[in-house]
Amino acid sequence: MTELIFVVDPMCSWCWGFHPVIEKLRKEYADHYKLSLLVGGLRTKGQMVWSEENRAYLHRHWNAVSQRTGQPFVPDILNRTHFEYDTYPACKAVVAIRELWGGAEAFEYLSKIQYAFYAEGKDITSEEVLRSYVLQDKEMFLSFYQNPRAETLMQNDFSKARVMGANAFPSVVTIDKDGHMVCKKGYQTVEEILDN
Repeated sequence: MTELIFVVDPMCSWCWGFHPVIEKLRKEYADHYKLSLLVGGLRTKGQMVWSEENRAYLHRHWNAVSQRTGQPFVPDILNRTHFEYDTYPACKAVVAIRELWGGAEAFEYLSKIQYAFYAEGKDITSEEVLRSYVLQDKEMFLSFYQNPRAETLMQNDFSKARVMGANAFPSVVTIDKDGHMVCKKGYQTVEEILDN
């Protein structure tokens, strides 16, 4: 069976714009494809100075993604005078969910925290906020999330994504039954993804 690997970052606006495409593929094509999720690691602490100029850039960028995809965005985070745009905590949380409860749960959790960040203005760099969206055992999640293994697995996702050529988010890596791999980068429609 052909595998589709979605390489995303929870705090990547185009990945949030891409969410309906992922969901359509999950709902309508799960019988035809194995669907997997990797996190990409968009940026870590200190990579983006939280300046007025960068906030304005993000505001324009989020508006463009919203216009193209129809996904909801609220600028609450962008109105903060202080914010550390560090995508690693959310990436690690998605990996923790995937390792503890499987791929389907990881897709669902990703959806929840993306919506929280982009449509509700919640700070998903916060461990407490990330924990609040866990539907299963919150203590088990927190224990795994704080374990060095979660960091290692997250870094493995980043490395695997780079090896597959997925250095832009979102990316979709298709691996056919013979092991041939194609990486398509950037926002795409369902039809573009399935057109091999």
